[in-house]
Amino acid sequence: MIPVPVKIIVAGGFGAGKTTLVGSVSEIPPLSTEEVLTEASDGVDDLSGLDRKTTTTVALDFGRITISTRHVLYLFGTPGQERFWFMWDDLARGAIGTIVLVDTRRLESSFAAIDFFERRKIPFIVAVNCFDGAPRYTADEVREALVIPDRVPIVMCDARDRDSSKIVLIRLVKHAMAASPVRA
Repeated sequence: MIPVPVKIIVAGGFGAGKTTLVGSVSEIPPLSTEEVLTEASDGVDDLSGLDRKTTTTVALDFGRITISTRHVLYLFGTPGQERFWFMWDDLARGAIGTIVLVDTRRLESSFAAIDFFERRKIPFIVAVNCFDGAPRYTADEVREALVIPDRVPIVMCDARDRDSSKIVLIRLVKHAMAASPVRA
C-alpha cells in the first residue's frame, strides 16, 4: 500500500525557527536551502533581535514523518524574508494546514504569515517558539497581540525539541481535520 501524502506548511517571520522545527522532527535528514547571510542583505533583512543568526532559508525546507503505513506527513518550511514571499503560493498549494511559528521578540514579523493563510482559508495554528531569554507571554496575550480568532489554537513550543515539535504537528493535524472534515 502506498501511503497518502499529507502536506503541512511551516511558516512565520524571519528567524522564527522554521528550519529548526522541520529539522527537529523530520525522520530523514531535512532538505534545507540555508545560505550564509552576507553583506548583500544589509539594509534588506531586519536582524534586530537576531544577533546570532548567520544563515537564512532562500527557497524552502523539507522534511518527512511517517505517521503510519497509511499516512506520511511532508513538511515544507517557507522562507521568512519578504523578498522570498513570492514562493508561498506554490508551497501552500495542497496543504492541509499551516504552523505559523512566532517569535515573541519580533511579533510584528508574524502578521504577514497569519494574513496569508487567513486570506486563503488554509487552517493554521500559532506555535510560539519559546526562545531562551525571550519575553514570555500567555496564549491569551499572544492571541490579543496578534488579533487571532478564538478558533485558532495557540501552542507554546521549543522548535529545537523533537517532542515539542511533534505536539505542535499533532495539534495542527487535529485542527485541520476539525476545520475540514472528510465526508465519506
